[in-house]
Amino acid sequence: MTLRSLAADVPVQPDADEARRWLVEELAKPEYRTEPSLLQRFLDWLQGLFDGAPAIDLGGPLTAVLVVAVVLLVAGIAYWVAGPVRLSRRATSSVVVHDDDARTAAEMRAAADAAASRADWATATLERFRAVVRSLEERAVLDARPGRTAWEAAEAAGERVPDVADGLARGAHLFDDVAYGKAAVGPEADAFLRALDERTLATRPVLRTELATTATTPPGGEA
Repeated sequence: MTLRSLAADVPVQPDADEARRWLVEELAKPEYRTEPSLLQRFLDWLQGLFDGAPAIDLGGPLTAVLVVAVVLLVAGIAYWVAGPVRLSRRATSSVVVHDDDARTAAEMRAAADAAASRADWATATLERFRAVVRSLEERAVLDARPGRTAWEAAEAAGERVPDVADGLARGAHLFDDVAYGKAAVGPEADAFLRALDERTLATRPVLRTELATTATTPPGGEA
C-alpha cells in the first residue's frame, strides 16, 4: 500500500501530524528497508580482506565470478577431504575373494560355467571373478595372499596390468555387490567377467622392475 492509495481509502483530509504519522508507518515497512542483506554483508566482509579492492556490486559480473570461485573452492576441499576416506572405506568394506579357497583358476572357471548353465548368475559372477584373481596369482602378477579383498586385488593388479585396470575395478564392484546382495545380475555380468578373464590372460603384465624404474625416473629425464 502506498501513500496515495492509503489517502484514497480515508475519507478525511489528514492534518500535518496525521500525515507525518502515516509517512513514518509507511517507511517502516520491509520494502523500504535499506539494511544490507546477509549476502551483501558476507561480500563486504570478503572485500575487507583485500585492501583497496573496488566495491562489490551484487548485480555485477564480479559477484558471479566470486560465487563460482567459492563453490569450486568448497567442492575441492570436500573432495580432498572425502576422497581418501571414501577409498579407504571402500577397500575395508570389500569382500574377501578367496579366503582359504585352494582351487585353481581352471576349477573356478568350471564352477562358474556350471552355475551359468543353470542360470545361477550370482554364483557365476562370484566364481568368475575369483578365477580372474586366482589366475593373476598363478601368473605371479599378484602374490598369493589369503584374505585379500576384491577391491585390493583390483587395485594391486591394475598397476601390473593397466590395460585391464578399469575392467578389474568394475569386476570388483560387481563381486562386492553380488556378495552383499546389493545387485541382481544376469548373463551380461557373466559375459563381462568371461571377457575380462580372457583379456587379462592375453595381457602382458608390467614387470615389477619396470614399475620401480618408472617410479624413480623424473619426468622428461632418465633414471
